[in-house]
Amino acid sequence: MVKVGSQLFTAEGPRAVETLAGLGFGIFLDLKFHDIPNTVAGAVGAAAELPKVRLLTLHTLGGPAMMGAAHEAVAGRKKRPALLGVTILTSMDEAALGGVGITGTPAERALALARLAQDSGLDGVVASGQEARAIREACGPRFLIVVPGVRPTGADTDDQSRVTTPAQAISSGADYLVVGRPITDAKSPRAAALAIAREIASAGKTSI
Repeated sequence: MVKVGSQLFTAEGPRAVETLAGLGFGIFLDLKFHDIPNTVAGAVGAAAELPKVRLLTLHTLGGPAMMGAAHEAVAGRKKRPALLGVTILTSMDEAALGGVGITGTPAERALALARLAQDSGLDGVVASGQEARAIREACGPRFLIVVPGVRPTGADTDDQSRVTTPAQAISSGADYLVVGRPITDAKSPRAAALAIAREIASAGKTSI
């Protein structure tokens, strides 16, 4: 799969998804919808019409009514993207959470939001590898966990606060890893991607 995020989608729109799907890629459409329930339901329904969208994100902080509306928007489709609730962004630490009025640690909040997402009908969550094990234990084996903020050993953390290596994320229960700048900023993106794939394989899974 390839990720189409807000930067690419803002620049190129649905055409980016259509072009990548035409090349044979599955699409992780990472637009992190967060609005009133009716608006998010409409956006999710429109996104589900795009070709080969396998994963689609929305913010869990939108609440159960918003997440429930998103679920209902695609519930009757034979083929639909898996809906993933973004828990706590990997760029945020406890101090950053406190700055926006959210109490507790990122781990506590991510776990609570994952449970809320599951109760609201979502298929999984996006969470840092540091919370993946607790979420897996709480939400069971069929609940999808997508881990961003993945950094190979020795790589720069950039603007991320809660990072894990590929092997750590996989061993903690991740189903998919999101890897961006460690590949796109590498002198040899191909070599960087292959090294990460080898690390994933050594951890016993192959999803990337």
